[in-house]
Amino acid sequence: MMRFDILTLFPGMFESLLQESMIGRAIRNGLIEVACTDRREYTRDKYRKTDDYPYGGGNGMVMMAQPIYDAWAAVKARAGEGAGEGAARPLTVYMSPQGTPLSQQKVESLAAEHPHLILLCGHYEGVDERVLEEIVDEEISIGDYVLTGGELPAMVLVDAVSRLVPGVLANGGSVADESHSTGLLEYPQFTRPEEFMGRRVPEILLSGHHARIAQWRREAALERTQQRRPDMYARYMDRERRR
Repeated sequence: MMRFDILTLFPGMFESLLQESMIGRAIRNGLIEVACTDRREYTRDKYRKTDDYPYGGGNGMVMMAQPIYDAWAAVKARAGEGAGEGAARPLTVYMSPQGTPLSQQKVESLAAEHPHLILLCGHYEGVDERVLEEIVDEEISIGDYVLTGGELPAMVLVDAVSRLVPGVLANGGSVADESHSTGLLEYPQFTRPEEFMGRRVPEILLSGHHARIAQWRREAALERTQQRRPDMYARYMDRERRR
């Protein structure tokens, strides 16, 4: 089973994710487990504050180290109680615009190597650096832009990793042909009817000739990648030349 523990100030943001669609079914089927820990429950401040002004001045507020650390320690302790001997330690990931960009290869690595992820969602101007140094194993970004918090990036990571857990997708084989899984964008897809607004499905897809269909799909994937993501196309062709 894959487990995600999310350290957040806004656990309510995850309610729909955990109940609907693929993630909800996977949870009900016991394939993945997702738990949200409200860091505000671990603050020692009598006003339940979890942020404060930055040392040195500047705009905004900074997330305090203590509530984050105590919430993380509580999650780790619970994980240790439920884990058998030799269980892998959880990997703690900070969702941050300064992190390593998330890729399909990174998603595959997380799904294959880390059955328990602890995801830290930041907010405001950031998080006290000292707690990051103490608990975080990796920082991951979902793109070169800034959001109000780490909750949406955490949802993206949970979704991307979960769909690689065996049994989560009804057709597990579909993952192999998806965009980025092979280094190319996916070929165009079609379904009924055969004609829509004057546009017909390519005849080759109606032929039943599996080898020719596979060849068409590969050529279409190459063409689409070259047109839409020339950077990906160049990397793919470079790898092909080196083989």
